[in-house]
Amino acid sequence: MPVGLRRCVAVAAAAVLAGALGVGGSVLSAGTARADVSLAQTTVVGVHNAYNPAAYPYLAKALDAGASMVELDAWDDVFTHEWKVSHDSLTSNKNNCVDASSPSDIYSGSANKDLGSCLDDIKYWLAAHPGKGPIQVKVELKAGFQNNYGMGPAAFDSVVNSHVGSLLYRPADLLGGHASLDEAAKANAWPSRAALAGKIIMYVIPGTVELNNPTDTLHTDVEYATYLKNLRAAGKTATATTFPAVLGAASGDPRTQYADTSIRPWFVVFDGDAATYVSGVDTAWYDANHYLLTMTDAHNVAPALDQYDPPVSDAQARVALLAGAHASVVSCDWYGLPSVLSLTLNRGAASAS
Repeated sequence: MPVGLRRCVAVAAAAVLAGALGVGGSVLSAGTARADVSLAQTTVVGVHNAYNPAAYPYLAKALDAGASMVELDAWDDVFTHEWKVSHDSLTSNKNNCVDASSPSDIYSGSANKDLGSCLDDIKYWLAAHPGKGPIQVKVELKAGFQNNYGMGPAAFDSVVNSHVGSLLYRPADLLGGHASLDEAAKANAWPSRAALAGKIIMYVIPGTVELNNPTDTLHTDVEYATYLKNLRAAGKTATATTFPAVLGAASGDPRTQYADTSIRPWFVVFDGDAATYVSGVDTAWYDANHYLLTMTDAHNVAPALDQYDPPVSDAQARVALLAGAHASVVSCDWYGLPSVLSLTLNRGAASAS
């Protein structure tokens, strides 16, 4: 696309969003969300595969760049009982996480550490940046859980609790006195971003290997939601660390895919392809119910942008466009664009209800 036309498209997208919000001026000034509104009424930007050393030399650098969500790919190594972090290696860590034990360590030492160390990097970055956050951590469990080998949801929670337990905003925190997470979300029980400063919010999605494994009939989303439901029945919800997420953009309520209707109310986080969401899916439904909605591959929404280094104005307009389309997290590979990654915008019409 010629540069001039591309700029026109970006300006047009920004104008559409500004009109939808009923405001004037630039998208960045008019659309910036207040810190005191609910987490579910804001749109932030996240980094796909933030653990990739080709993207950042240290995971903490993704947070320095302004990302409010970082994605980690994890494998359950049943031989070492370690949660490995890499894109394609089951038995080794290949990432930019270091073995930090204080804020001064997050930019030093050798990399290629496990999930616990990646979480420590985030913990110590937050300690060094009071008032920042919350940081959402999206974990793709590449091969799913292996509960029969001691690598199920409880083992996952044990590792997460041991590293960042005191910083978590947990399912139990949203649940409060409500009967389910769905009921709590519909009541907009989410705190504001300001109230969540210094906190970590984790959610898990099924992994690509798991989904393509014909022998795996119990996927991450179902397994963790069932585990969470059972914890609730046992009065132990407070130990759960993570929100299960529904994967895949689809029309209607995608939770109807779960044959076990009793787990459906335990999903209030959704994750799927941005281009699919904006091509006919009623995303206002997610916003109206105060569900968290991550839109991935933001660059692929028409007109497609460069995956890694689009013009800043185009990337900013794309985030604004997806905020208007009710995303709560816009996921991208725009690693080197801090003025994009640091955006916090009003979600949709950003009503204060």
